Amino acid sequence: MSSAHLRMPNDPPGGRRAALVWGIGVLVYVIAVVHRSSLGVAGIDAADRFGVGASALSSFSILQVLVYAGMQIPVGLLVDRLGTKRVLSLGIVLFTAGQLGFALSHAFAPALVSRAVLGCGDAMTFVSVLRLGAHWFPARRGPLIAQCAALFGMAGNLVSTLLLARMLHTAGWTPTFTGTAAGGALALILVVLFLKDRPDAGPRRAPAEKTSPARLREQIASAWREPGTRLGLWTHFTTQFSAMAFLLLWGMPFLVEAEGLSRETAGELLTLVVVSNMVLGIVFGQVIARHNGARMPLTLAVVATTALAWVAVLAWPGEHAPIGLLVAHAAVLGACGPASMIGFDFARPANPPERLGTASGIVNMGGFVATMITLLAVGVILDAVDGGRGGTPYSAHAYHIAFCSVFVLQAIGLTQILRLRRRAAMLERERITVSRVETVHVPAKAA
Repeated sequence: MSSAHLRMPNDPPGGRRAALVWGIGVLVYVIAVVHRSSLGVAGIDAADRFGVGASALSSFSILQVLVYAGMQIPVGLLVDRLGTKRVLSLGIVLFTAGQLGFALSHAFAPALVSRAVLGCGDAMTFVSVLRLGAHWFPARRGPLIAQCAALFGMAGNLVSTLLLARMLHTAGWTPTFTGTAAGGALALILVVLFLKDRPDAGPRRAPAEKTSPARLREQIASAWREPGTRLGLWTHFTTQFSAMAFLLLWGMPFLVEAEGLSRETAGELLTLVVVSNMVLGIVFGQVIARHNGARMPLTLAVVATTALAWVAVLAWPGEHAPIGLLVAHAAVLGACGPASMIGFDFARPANPPERLGTASGIVNMGGFVATMITLLAVGVILDAVDGGRGGTPYSAHAYHIAFCSVFVLQAIGLTQILRLRRRAAMLERERITVSRVETVHVPAKAA
C-alpha cells in the first residue's frame, strides 16, 4: 500500500521556518549522541583510568542506558504536558553536567554517577525532536523526518569515532571530555532564544485535571493497548541493540583484542557503521515515505541480515576474520539504526497527537533495554570465560561466546514482531480508511 498520505485539516505546512526550528532540536540531539557515544571510543582508556575489568566497565554504559530507557515514558509524558522547549532545555543541562563530571572524575563511583546524569539528560532529546517534527511538518512527511533526525544524530557518533578518538590520544582524558561538554552550553543558548514548540502558538498547556496520576496512568495504558505501539517497541528492540552495543562500548575492544586490528583500523570500522547508518537512513526514509507496506519487509530483512553477519564473523574458522568480512559486518550493522526508526512509524498512526510523546517514549525503550541487556551480558560472559582478567586483553574465544547473546535477544524480539504484525496492520488500515472519509468531507463543509 502506498503511503502517499492525504493532506489532513490543520496539517502543519513545513517549509524553511520549520526546517530551521527543527534543526535546532536536531543539533541538541547530535550533541547528546556525542556525549552518549563518547565512551565507545574510550573504553580501553576508561579501563586503564579507573582500573576496572569488563563487568565494571560495562556498568558505565549499562547504567547510562538503564536511566535512558527508564526515563522514556516519563519524558514522553513531560513532552506531551510541558512542550519540547522546556524538556530539551532540562535535558541539555543534565547531559552537559554529566559529561563534565565524567571529564573530571578520577574514581569509579563519581564517574558512574556522572554517566547516570548524562543518560537522564540524553533521554530527553530524541522523543522531544520527534514531537517537534510532528508539530512543524505534515504527517505524510513523518517517516522521512524521523529517519532524518536519526541520520543527523548519527553525525554525533561520527564525531566520536573520528574526532574524540584522536583527541584522547593527543589532548588527554579531561580536556577531551570537557571540550565536548562545552557544546551543551551553545545548544542551550540556541534553544532558549530561537526554539518554538509549534508554528501557531506557544506550547499548549494541558488542563489541570489531565495531569492527575490517574490520567497519566490511563494515557500510558491507552498507548500500550495499541498493537501498533507494542509492534513499534519490539521492532526497535530487535533491530537497534547489536549495533548500539557495538558502538557504545564493545566494538573497539572486540576489534582490537579479538580480531587483532589496530585502534586506527578499528576506529575506521566504527566510522563505517555510522556512515552506513546515515546512507541507509536516507534510503529507508524515502522508501517508507513512498511505500508504507515496505516497513515490515525491511524490518525482517535487517534482522535476518544482521544475524547472518554476526554468524559469519563469530563462526569464522581462522584466528581472525578477514578484513573484508569485518567491513561487510560493519556495513550491515549500519542498517540497524534506520530499521529501528520503523518502530516509530508503526506507533505514530496508532496514537492520537495528544499521546504521541508517550507512545514514542514506549517505543524508544525497546532498543535501549535490549542494548542494556547486551552490554551487561557481554561483560559478564567475558569475565566468566576468561576469569575476570581486569585490564589485560580478553581472548577471541571469550568475545565470540559473549556476542552469541545477540541471537537470544533477536529470537525473542522476532517472535513478538511476528505475533503483533497482523493485528497492528489491520487496525492501521481501518484508521486510514476513516481518515480518508473525514478528509473528503472537509471541503464540502467549508463550501
